[in-house]
Amino acid sequence: MIQRIQTLWLLLAFIGLTMVFVFPAVTFHSETVAGYAVDGALNLIPKHNPDMLAQIESGGDVVMDQSGYIHTWPLAVLAGLAAVLALVCIFMFRNRVLQMRMVAVAFLVNVVYVFLLLFWGIDKFDDAFKAFAAQMGCDGASMSYTLGTWLPLVTIVLLMMAQRGIKKDEAKVRAADRLR
Repeated sequence: MIQRIQTLWLLLAFIGLTMVFVFPAVTFHSETVAGYAVDGALNLIPKHNPDMLAQIESGGDVVMDQSGYIHTWPLAVLAGLAAVLALVCIFMFRNRVLQMRMVAVAFLVNVVYVFLLLFWGIDKFDDAFKAFAAQMGCDGASMSYTLGTWLPLVTIVLLMMAQRGIKKDEAKVRAADRLR
């Protein structure tokens, strides 16, 4: 039924997976000897900075344009697919076996997304940012993980909790059928 606890877990997972489109996965900051900063953020929807050349020419702080360095569409597709699967699973309460399978698929898609984000996307963007910062005269860069990195990890736990709730409901229904 739609008022079960797994509905709450699936709804929270959907919200968490849609929020990764809002928050950057990781941010980078580097400072030059001249005292200005070079910043960059890995977003699933690349942020275009048309003023980057003007920022470089003025000698002030520069925000790196993400769109030319890494293509994040595979990450965006996986995050969107996991979010849609979590939302669809909410309305499959009449067929709990299929709902369990769909939650398992959403879980696997989310795990693949996290794996690609951590071991491909962030690593590739890290290399691109360090090369860009070196061109700007920076020697080191500090990286900080943001909410866009932690939310997919939380949604993995939420999907596991939803799966557990669906299994409990299925066990209750089977026990009631045995009594009839």
